[in-house]
Amino acid sequence: MEITYALEPDLSAEAFVDVLHRSALARRRPVTDMPRIETMLRQADLIVTAREAEGRLVGVSRAISDFSYCTYLSDLAVDATFQRRGIGRTLVNQTHATAGRHTALILLSAPDATSYYPRIGMRRHELCWVLDCAAASD
Repeated sequence: MEITYALEPDLSAEAFVDVLHRSALARRRPVTDMPRIETMLRQADLIVTAREAEGRLVGVSRAISDFSYCTYLSDLAVDATFQRRGIGRTLVNQTHATAGRHTALILLSAPDATSYYPRIGMRRHELCWVLDCAAASD
């Protein structure tokens, strides 16, 4: 099956949420808050998509970058039925290449994906700290 990769800065919130659900990443994203999803997409510096031949979105990476020093890969989602075909690896590589290989590519892994990232050449970093976002009602 042929997969087409592209920069898609105008990806719709509906398509994004749909692939988040099909990848299981929806459990960790505010998928019921469409204005927030829209803002997440519009404020991203890079949105790289993977589409099958019929045009169906099967993967997406969403990143924030200064294009000079660091790139934060905030979302990496691949439809569960399309996983284990190299789509995630290609999305990561395309995102990093577009931001510039001279940038450090940084991400926080979903708990179920921690064994995936070393297989695609990433190394674990023990010095990460997180201040969680406030609840949507705050």
